[in-house]
Amino acid sequence: MSTMLTGRVVWYGAELAASGDWIRTLDAGNCAEIDAALACLERKSAPFLGFSRADFPLHRTAALLAEIGAELEDGRGMVRLRGLPVERYSEDQLRRIFWGIGRYLGTAVYQNATGEIMGEVRDETRLESKTYAPTAEGQVASARARSRSTGPLRWHTDRCDVIALMCVRNAQAGGVSKLASIATIHNEILRRRPDLLALLCQDYWRARPVDEDGRSPDRVFAMPVFGFRDGRITSQYSRTYVEQAQEVPGVPKLSAAQNEALDLLAEVAEEVCLHSPFEAGDIQLLNNHVVYHGRTAYQDDPTTRQERLLFRLWLATPNSRPLPAGFETLWGATDAGALRGGVVQPATGARVPLPA
Repeated sequence: MSTMLTGRVVWYGAELAASGDWIRTLDAGNCAEIDAALACLERKSAPFLGFSRADFPLHRTAALLAEIGAELEDGRGMVRLRGLPVERYSEDQLRRIFWGIGRYLGTAVYQNATGEIMGEVRDETRLESKTYAPTAEGQVASARARSRSTGPLRWHTDRCDVIALMCVRNAQAGGVSKLASIATIHNEILRRRPDLLALLCQDYWRARPVDEDGRSPDRVFAMPVFGFRDGRITSQYSRTYVEQAQEVPGVPKLSAAQNEALDLLAEVAEEVCLHSPFEAGDIQLLNNHVVYHGRTAYQDDPTTRQERLLFRLWLATPNSRPLPAGFETLWGATDAGALRGGVVQPATGARVPLPA
């Protein structure tokens, strides 16, 4: 798009760091209501996950969550919900609370081809059982392998309308969340290098990673970094997926200018981003169409149980924007409010758990 984007979706990290007004707080009444909803689940013997919004009644808190849903789609595209007293709950109880809150914002979609519906973001490099495929020597490490290590994460989006992360525990050090406005990045690149912006609005080849999609028959697909429909921006991006596609025979090699455009995108994102450490109990909600996220490296201390643990949901939201033609290649549907995103299950063809 050759014009500057405007509105609340355009923001700079320094301004938000100063104001802090993207953070919402659960008050004592909200927390009491969450306790009552959790007790209601236990009385009903509801399924561990997969229960409905009606099974987790949040009459007062629902209004706050509706405001957050509107801000995610029509405002800045990011909210940090703070104040959940995680120390009062077991990890299983926190999973159920997180799922219940998520039901007020959208529908959870699968995060890989093996049925992961609530992910755990933690260091798995020391574990025998891993949720990612090992990387062959000389090949690009997958995005999932990177996220399940203690290393930094580059700027990216996830394959859903909204990604929700609940911080159960922090690391001993590091693991700072980094957030950047995609609209701001678009505007800055338009101002500095409109020729490179034009490339970012054209197709880049991406790979479908095995540890997300399984053995997908269409291993690669082409999609622009920036897309537009009805004047609204969307971006689906991970440089790792672009690099992995370059390993696939027959995929056109990136030009020097295409690489330069990706370098500039990362450079601008670092300039305009917000660095925001998690507090235990925080729930971070991001609209993947308008916000890139990443993180700094972190260090765990198993001896004191200061080991980073985040729960993750991928949500398809009922108030989502329409997507450009061609985006159904990845999303499955482009209509506003469609049940889309996530990973289709090979056995069922479903993006969400089917009714029992």
